[in-house]
Amino acid sequence: MDKIKVEKPTQEMLKQQGVDGWPIWEKEPSSFDWEYDQIEKCFILEGKAKVECADQSVEFGKGDFVEFPKGLKCKWKISEKIRKHFNFE
Repeated sequence: MDKIKVEKPTQEMLKQQGVDGWPIWEKEPSSFDWEYDQIEKCFILEGKAKVECADQSVEFGKGDFVEFPKGLKCKWKISEKIRKHFNFE
């Protein structure tokens, strides 16, 4: 299975992806299980979280661009309220 990818995007990359037009999702500090049935790309506007899966544990926060692969089963652990733009492919 593909891995979760985290990177610091350039403004040009965000513009090319059309991130400003993506919907926004918010969630208070919490933990929950999740499974991705599509690829999700998101840009973190605020907050911090850790996502754990069988072979990877990734932390990310404000300013990070994150891509979750289709088929990923994981546990989200939000430590600071998350606010993100997101898009499914």
